[in-house]
Amino acid sequence: MKKKYLVVGGVAGGASAAARLRRLDESAEIIMFEKGPDVSFSNCALPYFLGGVIENSEDLVIMHPEEFKNMFNIDARTKQEVLSIDKEKKTVTVKKLTDGSTYEESYDDLILSPGAAPVVPKSIGGWDRDNVFTVRNVVDIKKLNDYIKENNIKKIAVIGGGFIGIEVMENLREAGKEVALIEALDQVMMPFDYEMAQILHKEIYDNGVNLILGDSLKEVKDGKVILSSGKEVMADAVVMAIGVRPETSLATEAGLEIGETGAIKVDNNFRTSDPHIYAVGDAIEVHSFITKKPTRLALAGPAQRQARTVANRIYGKFGSNKGVIGSSIVRVFGMNAASTGLNEKTLIKEGITYDYAFIIPKDKVGIMPDASPLFFKLLFEKPSGRILGAQAIGKGSADKRIDVIATIISMDGTLEDLKELELTYSPIYSTARDVVNIAALVGLNILNGVYKQVPISKTRELVESGAFIIDARPKDMYELGHLKTSINIPIGEFRNRLSEIPKDKPVYIHCRSSQNSYFVLTALQQLGYTNITNISGSFLGISVFEYFNDKTTDREPILTEYNFD
Repeated sequence: MKKKYLVVGGVAGGASAAARLRRLDESAEIIMFEKGPDVSFSNCALPYFLGGVIENSEDLVIMHPEEFKNMFNIDARTKQEVLSIDKEKKTVTVKKLTDGSTYEESYDDLILSPGAAPVVPKSIGGWDRDNVFTVRNVVDIKKLNDYIKENNIKKIAVIGGGFIGIEVMENLREAGKEVALIEALDQVMMPFDYEMAQILHKEIYDNGVNLILGDSLKEVKDGKVILSSGKEVMADAVVMAIGVRPETSLATEAGLEIGETGAIKVDNNFRTSDPHIYAVGDAIEVHSFITKKPTRLALAGPAQRQARTVANRIYGKFGSNKGVIGSSIVRVFGMNAASTGLNEKTLIKEGITYDYAFIIPKDKVGIMPDASPLFFKLLFEKPSGRILGAQAIGKGSADKRIDVIATIISMDGTLEDLKELELTYSPIYSTARDVVNIAALVGLNILNGVYKQVPISKTRELVESGAFIIDARPKDMYELGHLKTSINIPIGEFRNRLSEIPKDKPVYIHCRSSQNSYFVLTALQQLGYTNITNISGSFLGISVFEYFNDKTTDREPILTEYNFD
């Protein structure tokens, strides 16, 4: 018997499900509904239209309804909104937005892919003004771009420092606009831990963006926005990128179960509480591969995998659903920032015992002219050594390293597994012992108590308390910039200067990026020093960590100069 399937919503989830259904059944009737004019577009690429990376908004559209019909025999109906679901009759009521008429359409199985909508709190004064925009689809981004060009807008406020906010901010700045990025929390990009976010803060600040943290939007007025602190920021256009909420109204009104995260609850094969209704994408509740708890994840990759699973399940092809890890990457001007798994905030919240390795090696052999530091943080479980997450930021291949860690996590890999991983090597691409291998070795040292470390965030406290700090860099590097209270004992001199290093009080040591300080530390331990601690990240990490707050507040710097090389 010929089957009939309805898909509500297109893009990564809905369009992928429809295409997979067709590959499994050439005879099925497949209808896809999209209330906007475009059923398949690259929503992740939307901000790059603002910066001119994508010159034509039409290029954002991946496939038109006619192409769905010609290539897949899928009836893609745009500008048609599904208003309600009758589970008993197995029908939906559809409204044609072109003329307001409604009709019913029956189904054997229904797939919901409504996505997530931008959060625009109505408590914000002027939230509905003509110069306030959100970015969700091609219509939105074209509307914003047209407004900027037609009104010759120079000053723009972007509200929210997540993925969309960062990408919109970057592209507007690249287009020559004066941009203010306003984030209510104390950092941008919440997948990253605070010390890693400081690298991004520096990059944003150095590229001329007015980055405001710890303050939120209160009101939009003519030519400016008013923040909760009372601060005024000049802006003729405002982009709201505070966050997104799952579109659950259709599911809720149909009586489908909603999960504890506020998204549509689904089973292992993404079936809802109704046996003939499935859901995929940003609107559903997924589970974390690491914590095994419900969560939400608005990413295109997982949505496409979910879509394939649903179509397979409908045709009796069962597969595995291991849950999500949360792997992502964003470009911030000259930096590539990638992350996977859990960060410290989540690990603390979940009560998971962990530690981490923070290293800053070169992303390729150091004599290569384009070699640059790669800030890399690897989080692992104690005492098992199981890999829990990682974050990488640098000018080079952050994505490659994080993809390796994502693979290790999906296989329940440990520090020992990562240490032994055999990866490709050429001086122009990496180092013989890659960043991820080095991080595993450092992690094993920390896990096994080979040495102690103190986080970068404690450096200011050490300086202000007068702690004994050794800078193991060469003298010429020390003179270019150093911690104000540190003592320069280069790696080549420490054996002849042991009398200057006390044994009766704590000693802290750093170099440029922790490699030389590690050599000195292990030697001192063998020479009878029992209270030696490495400053994680060393001088390069300290410089980046302190920079943004030093530049934007009145606090006294703990460094004579910064060093970012």
